[in-house]
Amino acid sequence: MRPVRRHDPAPSRLAYRMHRMWLTPAFWWCLRFGLPMAAVTLLAVWTFATEDRRMAIYAWGQDIKRQLEERPEFVVTLLAVDGASDPVAREIRESLPVHLPVSSFDLDLEALRDVVRDVPAVATAEVHVRAGGVLEVAVTERVPVALWRGPAGLSVLSQDGTVIGRLARRAERADLPLLVGAGAERAVPEAFEVLTAAAPFAARIRGLQRVGERRWDIVLDRGQTVQLPAHEPVLAVERLIALDTAQDLLKRDVSVIDFRNRDRATVRLTDEAVTALRAIRMIETGGSVE
Repeated sequence: MRPVRRHDPAPSRLAYRMHRMWLTPAFWWCLRFGLPMAAVTLLAVWTFATEDRRMAIYAWGQDIKRQLEERPEFVVTLLAVDGASDPVAREIRESLPVHLPVSSFDLDLEALRDVVRDVPAVATAEVHVRAGGVLEVAVTERVPVALWRGPAGLSVLSQDGTVIGRLARRAERADLPLLVGAGAERAVPEAFEVLTAAAPFAARIRGLQRVGERRWDIVLDRGQTVQLPAHEPVLAVERLIALDTAQDLLKRDVSVIDFRNRDRATVRLTDEAVTALRAIRMIETGGSVE
């Protein structure tokens, strides 16, 4: 009878070393993360190793991008301008470098907004792409408050002095006050303070003339001019109203009323009044009048 060989339950030295290696954190990390990362890296290196593969992958990516951008839900087909009058809306449409239809991915909204803001008549502007393929331009217009006759002709001014349009004839905006002279566009707020103070005789005002880019003259009908000081012109207008109320100054035959001297106002008679005054003095002194 042959003897039975008993199996040794103890692991071999190699099995023991492998088991211990499996339990080490470094080996476990390499197996779970290092090996997949190495495989991916090798695959990427192999994929982009040749110029032909790189070009093919780039063309494939561009094709996917083009197909996505040209989907109907991303195509802009209409342009809407809100908040602008017809002439301003027409100018905005002509200034925008957009040719519809166009993909919304090809639109630089910030650049388009800057283009719209460069339109003189536009105070604020916002540009959005809304549902339905509509490029929406929402603007706030500058309000025209005065006309300015300057070197470039007749211009329309906003409250801050910005030129927002040109006119061929004064009659096109007879409702706006007229400012004349160099520098008048930079003093629009002061001009309106003068016009507001001169409201009692506003119907007679033909315009304001800027003199030396530092002060105003009020030009009235009947050829009369009121010369205002460079500082505190509203106070001079109030003095004029007081004199007119007390002495009907503006109804008299005066051509110029000068308030540039704060201490006293001076007047200049019309030529007809000077001639009549001389005739009266000649008669009083016994002379003759030719």
